[in-house]
Amino acid sequence: MTGSGSRKQPVFMISVVSRMLRVHPQTLRLYEREGLVTPQRTKRARLYSQEDVEKLAMILRLTREMGVNRAGVEVILRLRHRLEILQKEMDEMMQFLEEDLRSDFMKRIRRMFLEE
Repeated sequence: MTGSGSRKQPVFMISVVSRMLRVHPQTLRLYEREGLVTPQRTKRARLYSQEDVEKLAMILRLTREMGVNRAGVEVILRLRHRLEILQKEMDEMMQFLEEDLRSDFMKRIRRMFLEE
């Protein structure tokens, strides 16, 4: 799975994710109830994307390895989400600035050649 769209594609059932992450399915349901992750639903089945699995793995690392409580996890997830939004906005602004600089440079080059 390489593209961002394919990472969001819901493909894993809860039983598969619980085996992948070595957690009980109830833990995944609890995280869903608490709003930490939102798998897609098809009728009665929960389907998790690769992005969901990565987020769950991060939650488990925070709680198991670093001792972060659930409230701390929520804060970290919110901050991480805000950082991703800011990074995207910054990338868009940089692209705009690069295009503006490129356009300005091309105008100057044309003027130079027209003056000669």
